[in-house]
Amino acid sequence: MTARLASGIWVSAYLRRLQALGIPAYVIARGDDTAGAVLVKLALMNGTARAYTRSFDLESNTRIWQVLVEGPESEVDAAIARQRGFDPDLWVIEVEDARGRDMLAEMD
Repeated sequence: MTARLASGIWVSAYLRRLQALGIPAYVIARGDDTAGAVLVKLALMNGTARAYTRSFDLESNTRIWQVLVEGPESEVDAAIARQRGFDPDLWVIEVEDARGRDMLAEMD
């Protein structure tokens, strides 16, 4: 079993990584600093968006980012609001990039 980085530290590192690349990103909802799950919304600046959530892949024994919902930005925002209703400790990060860069693969 591998140690997990505290959520607040991971979010700070993720925001710095995006900032270094000139990709705008914002904390929309602050979750639990230690163990809050993180949801990343990628706004593609054309009225559509994608929301990613992290899960565990049993086959590879690794944590992976999966698309939770994608489509019109208003529908993605509604799905995120529902998730926050279920989990008030959830972090929500919004990334704005027309090229679709989220840098999640580089953050493992």
